[in-house]
Amino acid sequence: MNASLWYSQRSQDPTIFNGALESDLNVDLAIVGGGFTGLWTAYYANKLDPTLRIAIIESEFVGFGASGRNGGWVSALFPAHFTSLARATSRDAARRMHQSMVANISDIGQVAHSHNWDIDWAHGGTVVAARSALQNDRALADVKEFADWGFPDDLIYLSANETRDRINATDVVGATFTPHCAAIDPYKLVNQLSTFLHSRGVSIFEGTQALRIAPGKVLTTGGTVHAPNIIRATEGYTKTLHGEKRSIAPVYSLMVATQTLSASNWENIGLGERETFSDYRNLIIYGQRTADDRIAFGGRGAPYHFNSKISPHQDMNSSVHHELRTTLIDMFPVLAGVEFTNAWGGPLGIARDWWASCNFDPTTGLGSSGGYVGDGVGTAHLGGKTLAHLITETQSELTTLPWVNHVSRKWEPEPLRWIGANLGLQVMQRADSYEQKTGKNSRSAAYMSRMLGH
Repeated sequence: MNASLWYSQRSQDPTIFNGALESDLNVDLAIVGGGFTGLWTAYYANKLDPTLRIAIIESEFVGFGASGRNGGWVSALFPAHFTSLARATSRDAARRMHQSMVANISDIGQVAHSHNWDIDWAHGGTVVAARSALQNDRALADVKEFADWGFPDDLIYLSANETRDRINATDVVGATFTPHCAAIDPYKLVNQLSTFLHSRGVSIFEGTQALRIAPGKVLTTGGTVHAPNIIRATEGYTKTLHGEKRSIAPVYSLMVATQTLSASNWENIGLGERETFSDYRNLIIYGQRTADDRIAFGGRGAPYHFNSKISPHQDMNSSVHHELRTTLIDMFPVLAGVEFTNAWGGPLGIARDWWASCNFDPTTGLGSSGGYVGDGVGTAHLGGKTLAHLITETQSELTTLPWVNHVSRKWEPEPLRWIGANLGLQVMQRADSYEQKTGKNSRSAAYMSRMLGH
């Protein structure tokens, strides 16, 4: 069950669209997965060719997975960094990828505005605090990298005083700030986008599990869907499909949320423009000030489960949730004694080479987009829009970006996958503790970052 803050605040039960599939079906475009990737693919395919018969197949309900559970960052973050993209393609291609991700943010906002969708949109940017000398060095290095790539305005350095004007976290010595991020309620976007699609004639079959995808057909628990074009949009749940167990690794990210905070609390904390926030530790954390003045805060730390196991029980991890609450209070001591009302989690998708990819083969009609490594709110929109252009053979600069038709190698078989994934997690956890105690950079964390293409 999706127990995220966003889902718990819904104004009504999830809309039941076409119910479960109960017989074979013929359409022009079948989409497996009712999250952002699948929904945006349907949105743009319908926009480019309203005559297309489109069906979305979802095993639970629309927004059940990461799309309804994430931190609500519409960011320009792409998991493969500039150097990795340039090494595999060209410097120009790497620059175009970044520019497309930046433009992508405003595109989402404009779509929501054009349809009068209330998604709690706040384009306040992201502040990443440096809370030690080592973290400050990383902040300065990031700023230099953006300047070297010709994007000096996309990431700026903030002094300690400038940082505290935005986020009054403890131990701040500096920060970076990018204007290229918006905070949203992701489940509101899922709900309004899917409702709009259904009103446009897109069929949405919930409670229908896809078992196997092959050229021209999707075998499901309710019948076979026949379609010349089929998109896999399953991200962290990809392993549930036949033959896809090693394509994408499901790694859990967990979140907590506070009660609505008082005005005096916010005077102490900052985030006056609803900036999303993080810091420069090795183990990723992320947070936002919600439209109703809570803090929704998440991070990594949950283990990878053997054989890519996915289970509702894994959405909850008492030690990780405790650590998230402790971390947030450490950043903002004013939160001591504040009630935390929600705790949840879910799997995100990671490709073996940490590259997100958007693929479509016109000879087979099969395509996919995913491997977002937790930055899928924005990237899924770009993926869906790009897939729609590829499917309809619409000429577009999007179809020439370096992530299009990138093929990641498969993850190792078990137990190597389990050993490697959890070893990497332990390295990053120990690196933060080591750096805090010694004031020295963790060589193991630096090596791990290079291995991941960072």
